Amino acid sequence: MARNTPDFVLRPFEGLPGEPDWVALKELVPAATATARTTKEHGARDVLVTTVLPTAWPALHRADGVVLLALQTVGSSGDASRDLAAALLEALDVEPGTAVETVGLPGPGPRLQDVLDPSVPFEVTVHDSFSYWLAPDTERTPDLVAAMEEADAGIIDTRKLAAADAAYWCRMGAREFLRWAQPHDEQVVLDALARLHARRASGFDGGKFVGYFRSSGLVVPVWELARGSEAEDVETPLAAFAPSFAEALASTEPLDANERRARAGLVARQVTLR
Repeated sequence: MARNTPDFVLRPFEGLPGEPDWVALKELVPAATATARTTKEHGARDVLVTTVLPTAWPALHRADGVVLLALQTVGSSGDASRDLAAALLEALDVEPGTAVETVGLPGPGPRLQDVLDPSVPFEVTVHDSFSYWLAPDTERTPDLVAAMEEADAGIIDTRKLAAADAAYWCRMGAREFLRWAQPHDEQVVLDALARLHARRASGFDGGKFVGYFRSSGLVVPVWELARGSEAEDVETPLAAFAPSFAEALASTEPLDANERRARAGLVARQVTLR
């Protein structure tokens, strides 16, 4: 008989502060941290949520007492929130200086929504180095420095934008992109993009809409930017575009024929991230 495991959850981070940023750190951002805190029931402990840890550890209780929880790990069940909560609770229990290297298939139990204090904002900091893995007083030996430099070399240049929530500029090779995770239901976002695309308004100054990702139940539209665009170059055009996107998201009018055709074309541009 199959073990009793959590059911599949399409939007595992729904109900957490900053759900789109949780998705972005899980799938899109190479090196970042964000703030969280456990509930009083679980000790009111500060947690540093991060994208990835060395050798794909699920969590780390650093020697200085800081607890780190990694999002870019392979889940064991159909509920990423349950998997992450299991790793976090184990990290809180182990001695400082200990990594949680593996987490077995968890049975039903507390999820992040049960373990984390929802009043604490999920404030993201994007890094250009994984040096935050180390406690400040860690001795930087030549071998450790070399290992950190090797890890840092794989980081894609990424910046969090101020003009919109959960919007990230990134440079991949010689091309720049904006990836903007949306908090709305998938159908609402696709309808909004279709409305804009049908009237050739899905792009903005210096940004061409090229498709979207689907991850953890949310949609992440993607715009390719003018070659050489820096993150600061996108702030003003994105701020100018945001109201028209918000208006399209708020519309409840049925799609007309042109918009339905645009929406059908959008489906061919999707990539589902697992």
